[in-house]
Formats: sequence, C-alpha cells, structure tokens
Amino acid sequence: MDGGKQVVVVALGGNAILQPGQKGTFDEQMKNVHVTCEQLVQMVESGQYRVVVTHGNGPQVGNLLLQNEAGKEVAAPMPLFVCGAESQGLIGLMIQQNLANLLAEKGKADIPVATVVTQVVVDKNDQAFTNPTKPVGPFYSEEDAKALESEKGYNVREDAGRGWRRVVPSPDPIEIFEKAAIRQLVDARALVVASGGGGIPVVKENGKLTGVDAVIDKDLAGERLAVDVGASFS
Repeated sequence: MDGGKQVVVVALGGNAILQPGQKGTFDEQMKNVHVTCEQLVQMVESGQYRVVVTHGNGPQVGNLLLQNEAGKEVAAPMPLFVCGAESQGLIGLMIQQNLANLLAEKGKADIPVATVVTQVVVDKNDQAFTNPTKPVGPFYSEEDAKALESEKGYNVREDAGRGWRRVVPSPDPIEIFEKAAIRQLVDARALVVASGGGGIPVVKENGKLTGVDAVIDKDLAGERLAVDVGASFS
C-alpha cells in the first residue's frame, strides 16, 4: 500500500454507535458516531495512517428485523442478509457524513470518504450451517417461535430464560469479496468504511455469489479484512 503510511483497520464496538438505555433514534446514533469520528480524524491528522473502518450492527439489524415483523402485512419482509446490507448503508452514512464534515472543518476536504457495501465469502459446507447458534431478532413466546419454525423453517432456541429467538449460522469468513476495490480506494487516499457487521455472508456456486442468512463474527471479519487489504487490525 501507498506512501509508507501504515494502513489500519479500526473496529468500532457497539457503544460507538448506540449506547445502553438509548432508544436508537437516528439523532442519538449520529451524535455517538460524531464523537468516535473525532478520534478517527485525529488519526488521519497525525499523518501516519491510512484508515479503514469496520463496525458492529447488532442493534440496527435487530431493529430492521422488528420492522420486518411489524410491517409484514403491508411490506414484504427482507432476508437477514439484506437487512445486513441495509445496516451497512445506514451506519456507513453516519460515519462518512461525520468524517466528511470533520475533515472539512480541519481543511482536509480533499480526503475522500466512502462506504463499501461489503460481501464476505463463506464456505457453504462450513459446520456452522448444520449447527446454528447465533441469536438474532426479537424475542418470541414458545408458541410463536414454534410456529415460525414450522412456517418459515427457522431454527429457534430458548434464550437464557428471556424468551425464544431465531438462531442462525455463524460461519468463518474466507474472503472479502470487494478487497480489490477497497485497496484501490485506500491507495487513492480515501477513508473507507467496510465489512460492517461482519459483512454480508455470501457463498460462491458455479462462479456466482448468493446471499445466505447467517451472521459472521465481526472481529473475525475485521481480521480477514485487515489481511485482505494488507493492514493491521485494532
């Protein structure tokens, strides 16, 4: 990568976007992200780093799944992997807008900021697909959960006495599919937001990509991202 500057992948935890006790409004999340972006801009100002940002998305995807459930009679629900893509766009907007505004304040408006909706390739034969363990979405009564299991083929499980939830596979990430595009953006001095929420899980079949309903561990995906773009991970 370019110019002797260290390329780093910075992983933002949940509290950087949504803090405990908050409702999750856009304004709340935007303010939280602003504070985090001030620190990212300090890294850029140091002149030592090219920065790639990744982040979690659990609360945001959970809310999208709740919206799916609440609005299913008037709007077609989207698959889990599509909700992941939607959350990447939502969180990416907040990060890139804050970064662009802060960089402009510092006289560095010439530094581009971009979000890459990122697909992460997983193995369709990963053992995780035969043993789903990752809880997602709302809590259900046992009766409702069993109905979803019967009607939609969901895997459901009781969650620590709090109710029943859907569980999905959590396969290992093999490859960041957009790695070449991310590298080119970083080489062009861009601040890049990528692989949010562990990325959108996809499998390759006959040379084509297909989305799968799963959740990739965001830290494993962050490490994969760092490897694939030649960066360190923090």
